[in-house]
Amino acid sequence: NNKYQQVGNFILRIALGSIFLAHGWQKINGFAGVEGFFATLGLPPFLPYVITALETGAGICLLLGLLTRVAAAGIAANMVGAIVTVKLSAGFLGGYEYEVLILAAAVVLILSGSQLYALDSLIRSEKNEDK
Repeated sequence: NNKYQQVGNFILRIALGSIFLAHGWQKINGFAGVEGFFATLGLPPFLPYVITALETGAGICLLLGLLTRVAAAGIAANMVGAIVTVKLSAGFLGGYEYEVLILAAAVVLILSGSQLYALDSLIRSEKNEDK
């Protein structure tokens, strides 16, 4: 049923948005440590800024239901990067299983979006009214 699917996508969107806003905020509040960690991985010095902005911005967008598919795509890319650069060597259990779950949730939102209580839906309906 589409109604239940929309409720499920809304719950998923809010959960994922909350997680990423919290992770982004944590990075903002401890940014020197984030820069240091990324440097130990040999990653480019601009990347901590990009990841912090991505996590914070995507979290806010998902909570608001704004650019849901784009925000979810950013989160999916972030998780692929985290798995490949940090977690892969630890194996699945105790390593990257959390990131796979987040990646799967992001892919669901990329494929289906989330219209319930979303600014995307409000903007879309206003555009349709203007036609």
